Amino acid sequence: MGGKAVATGKDRQKQLAREHHERQLQRRIEREQKAKRTAIIGSTVGVVVVVGGIVAAVALLGGDPAKEAAATPTASAQDTSAPQDTASASPAAQAKPYDPKTGTCGYVADTAGGNVKNVGMPPAKVSLKPATKTMTLKTNLGDIEVTLDNAKAPCTVNSLAFLAKKNYYDGSKCHRLGSDKFPMLQCGDPTAKADGKSGGDGTGGPGYVMAEENLQGAAYKRGVMAMAKTQAPGSTGSQFFLVYGDIGLTPDYTPVGTITKGLDILDKVNKAGVIGDAGDGTGAPKETVEIKDVTIAGKS
Repeated sequence: MGGKAVATGKDRQKQLAREHHERQLQRRIEREQKAKRTAIIGSTVGVVVVVGGIVAAVALLGGDPAKEAAATPTASAQDTSAPQDTASASPAAQAKPYDPKTGTCGYVADTAGGNVKNVGMPPAKVSLKPATKTMTLKTNLGDIEVTLDNAKAPCTVNSLAFLAKKNYYDGSKCHRLGSDKFPMLQCGDPTAKADGKSGGDGTGGPGYVMAEENLQGAAYKRGVMAMAKTQAPGSTGSQFFLVYGDIGLTPDYTPVGTITKGLDILDKVNKAGVIGDAGDGTGAPKETVEIKDVTIAGKS
């Protein structure tokens, strides 16, 4: 008599056991494959983290990677905290330094920059006299005064004076405070508003950049005001940092002046600490520093 054979209870048990074994084997294979993938991904991430850390350190500090490799251990340990003007990018044309023959500065448009507060371009023609000028930052915590070195950083001082006249900095806040190991307060992002509703990430700029100046023998000691930039040469914009300690940076940032009043304000802000660690020992200051007005005048 034809037809399908009827499976016995014993046969059914064998079939179930075989299916159970196959399922276990399949799960085991999947676990092993997943473990391999995880190991590969983990290794890749490890490489990315290490390489990314090196790249980030160079990017944040700026300058020539070869210089960074030769930097002192102290400076290298602080690379990721270094002041960076992320609004600045590499422009199509290279910014040129002050030309003593023509008395002009080579400002160039930064078309690939971040959030731009466009107030125009500074006049190219500059004067080295007077040798110094006084910059007054009127803040909610009091005045901070800086003696600007016009003779050694004329293009930078000219730019700051231009921006001040345009009320470029008015109403902005200093968006980044360092640590005891990296004692600086970074300001100059016009999109960082004191009301806390916008900006504050260092991506605001004037839409132009300039060449770095006064780098010979530059040191970033307590009382120095210097300009922030990216790792690319000729990427100085509007952002600056005020140093209230000693920083072991390589000489890649324009030292534009010396703080003559207001270091006590910086000390107070530093004592209050930061809001959230950015992972590099810096963050927004808990004690808000709002720039109400900036004026720059000649000094005899």
